[in-house]
Amino acid sequence: MNIPKTDFPRVVVIGGGFAGIAFIEKLKREKVQIVLFDRHNYHTFQPLLYQVSTASLEPDSIAYPLRKVFRKHKNFHFRLAEVYRVDPHKNTVYASIGSLHYDYLVIATGTRTNFFGNDSIAENSLPMKTVPQALNIRSLMLQNIEVADRTIDERKRKRLLNFVIAGGGPTGVELAGALAEFRKGILENDILN
Repeated sequence: MNIPKTDFPRVVVIGGGFAGIAFIEKLKREKVQIVLFDRHNYHTFQPLLYQVSTASLEPDSIAYPLRKVFRKHKNFHFRLAEVYRVDPHKNTVYASIGSLHYDYLVIATGTRTNFFGNDSIAENSLPMKTVPQALNIRSLMLQNIEVADRTIDERKRKRLLNFVIAGGGPTGVELAGALAEFRKGILENDILN
């Protein structure tokens, strides 16, 4: 895996989200070797995903290279990989690029979209936890708007311009507000006339 040997304790962190980054920041003055694994080579600022999905921001505005975040940290190593298994008896992490022994392990892998047992929503919706997912929402929304602009069938147009948000938490509310701004600022002037 090409991680240098060290006399310092090796701390392996799985996940480059807010928790993983905050933990690593607390160790910056400690005499440890830090190895961060993530399946992406960037940190996503998730509170702004709704703006990517509504075309208000480009993805690179909310995605920061993990190596750049920690470039001043001594004894820091990033590995782009997916961790498949952890053996706590052998203190070993098994990843898509090989295995690595650790002295301390932090698992900060974040969360998954919770549909709260509602299979219909799970099967018929697009989650929004990652940049690619936000881009999928943006793409579908813009494609529907373009088709609606070309159609003469008023029922079809209304169906294409109808978006349903499942979830009324902060992200759902922000997404609804951004869609309202999009409708008022762009659609009223360009499409709905």
